[in-house]
Amino acid sequence: MNLRIGWLGVGLTLMAATANAQTSWRLASGYSDSSFHTVNLREFARDVSRISNGKLSIEVRSNNALVKLAEVRKAVGEGTVEAGEVILTGVSKEFPIAGADAVPFVVGSMTDAERLWGLQKPALEQQLGAKGLVLLYSVPWPSQGLYSTRPIVKKIDFSGSKMRTYNLTTIRIAELLGATPVDVPMVQVADALSSGRMDSMISSAVTGVENKVWSHLKYFYEINAWTPKNAVIVNATAFAKLPSTEQKALREAAKRAEARGWQMSRLAAQEAVQTLRSNGVKVESMPPNLEREFTRLGERFSREWIREAGAQASEIFTSFFLKLPSSASDAAPVVATASGTPTNRP
Repeated sequence: MNLRIGWLGVGLTLMAATANAQTSWRLASGYSDSSFHTVNLREFARDVSRISNGKLSIEVRSNNALVKLAEVRKAVGEGTVEAGEVILTGVSKEFPIAGADAVPFVVGSMTDAERLWGLQKPALEQQLGAKGLVLLYSVPWPSQGLYSTRPIVKKIDFSGSKMRTYNLTTIRIAELLGATPVDVPMVQVADALSSGRMDSMISSAVTGVENKVWSHLKYFYEINAWTPKNAVIVNATAFAKLPSTEQKALREAAKRAEARGWQMSRLAAQEAVQTLRSNGVKVESMPPNLEREFTRLGERFSREWIREAGAQASEIFTSFFLKLPSSASDAAPVVATASGTPTNRP
């Protein structure tokens, strides 16, 4: 009798341990702790733990500490880490639909960017799923604007200028606008400006503030060139091993992270623009003459991307433009190809 009771106790203990078992995941990110993307990731991890009642925990490893940004997609696919954050333009060669992020002037506002994401997401989920990956959520960087040392109101104003470039897309933009492309890493922008190696660049207001470009770049045009996004992906096998309650918790936390992240991006852009203004930068909307030039370029490069990415890309853009609201800011497309060399920071 005592032996039977003893074994019963052991069984109950094992059952209790199983019931309280915790699954631990690691999530690799290439961005710093100060990035709003990383802040959002950590809040996402806290939500996962809370919603799953501690059954699933996620350790966020930022700043390339676990896996380099360029290697995150491979690490997640191979199961070296369970989850990771990628920039979609960096994986567009393998997943063509991700390249929609690199086609400028498709969207003229964050509202448009959200609508494009709604059209882009199902096809991207399909492409990721075919390679053993699950898409959790996506959050944009602030839209890209135009910085210049002098006023720019039309295409001819770029003649003789030197534009900072960092991938094939920005090189083509510079050349087609009549500027000389200059390959300058962001960490060298201050030196390049002071030495006269460059006098314009396309980048976000946030990046400009981080690099204090106002000592030389006195004009910032809110051209909304493109709105690149980061995405959090998960190894499909690891996801499938989770109990349904933990999968649900992961999805719920991801839904919250996406909504929160888009708002964080909006606020980051607004605060950065105000900082530029307070440091003497003249912030202006896109000049009409320049907008017409960008629109023509956009139509050209959009067609190129559709030919490269295929029928799904055509469906996405067709649906997007057929449903464009009457807002004048929601103009036609402009530049970029999915073949552009990936960059880890817009």
